[in-house]
Parts: sequence; structure tokens; C-alpha cells
Amino acid sequence: FLDDVDLFDPLFFGISPREARVIDPQQRLVLELAWEALEDAGIAPGSLAGSDAGVFVGASWSDYSALAHQAAPHLEIGPHVATGMHDSIIANRVSYALGLQGPSMAVDTACSSSLVAVHLACQSLWSGESDLALAGGVTLNLFGPHYLAMNEIGALSPDGRCKAFDARADGMVRGEGAALVVVTPLRVALERGLPVYCLIRGSAVNNDGLSNGLTAPNPSAQEALLRSAY
Repeated sequence: FLDDVDLFDPLFFGISPREARVIDPQQRLVLELAWEALEDAGIAPGSLAGSDAGVFVGASWSDYSALAHQAAPHLEIGPHVATGMHDSIIANRVSYALGLQGPSMAVDTACSSSLVAVHLACQSLWSGESDLALAGGVTLNLFGPHYLAMNEIGALSPDGRCKAFDARADGMVRGEGAALVVVTPLRVALERGLPVYCLIRGSAVNNDGLSNGLTAPNPSAQEALLRSAY
């Protein structure tokens, strides 16, 4: 679990303290990481205003909103509540703060949300819709019933250990975290002298379709996905 997710420097991003109080911490984290990712890439965040840079963020839980609904009798409903708790704003707030005019969206495909966000960013670059994108994901565990619900359907590992791609795999382990990367075509990165950490040569998305349960994987569909990407 992350510490101090409620802490934030709103004035740095031109946000009033009054508005910051009702902003989902997932929005706060993504704003901070967007700035850090651009700095790491050697790009001055302010230099992208008016560009077609895109933002694609995977986010599949609305725990802060659920907490707010639980506290509704004591919550003052003001003008910033809707934008503070709407999942789409997780991405849109980055675009607004930096003046980015490319596609901007929060993506929810459950466990694959961050990967699909990266896929969509690549598609946007390959189609020429954008020449730079911020892509990644965020998740925070703020609402106990959501965690309990995942346990009730047997999705969580009983020993609290994640064993991905292992014959002993018996469930996932929920944690908190966030990450964003700057994605550009290789040509653009070389022209601008940006650091290159890796190349994405192929990407694909599909769905399990019919399997032995709504939340159960379909091995043949997953094989087809890998073949498509390769």
C-alpha cells in the first residue's frame, strides 16, 4: 500500500486547495507521474501545450467515489465533486493541466487496463493521430467492500503471494500503485534526442469470449492474442 495518498501540492498544478479536497487521489498521482515522466524523457511539460499529445490511463476501480457515497450525508456537494470523482478526469486532468489536445481517456478493461492503455497509445501513434503519448495506469485500495468482493469470488490468492504464469497460481494479490511512460515513434525520439528505454514492436487486444466462467481465462484466446501481437 502507498503512504500519504491524500497529500498533494495542488497549487503546483493550478488547483485550489478547496478543489483538491474532493479530487480522487488517483487523479493526483497521475498528475504527478505525468510531470515526472516528461521530465525523465527530457521534455519540458509546458512545451507540449497545444500539441496533439495523448493521455491513456488504465483505471478500473472507483474506490474514492464509493467512499464519498458512503459518507454522502456528511459530504458537502460543491462544483468540484463531479470532476473530482469521475474516472475520465484521471486522464483529462493531465491534458487540461498541460494543455494537451490529443486523445485523452481513462481505460477500464479490469486487470489488463494499463496494458490496453499502452496499446491504445501505440495505435494513436501508428495512425498519426498523436506523435507523443503518456500511457500507464493507477489503482488504489480505499474501499474495503471492493476488496472483500474480490475475495468472495475466489480471485485473491489465499496465501497473499502472486504466482503469475506458474502451475501453482491460485489467485492474484491486490496492491496499490501507479506508473506512466512517455511513448513516441522511434523516429520522433531520435529526432528529439529523447532517451529510449525499449521498443514496442507489436501490440494486440482481444477477449476471452466464452470460457468456463465470466472471470476465467480462455487459453486458446490468450494464445491467439500472443500470436497476433507477435
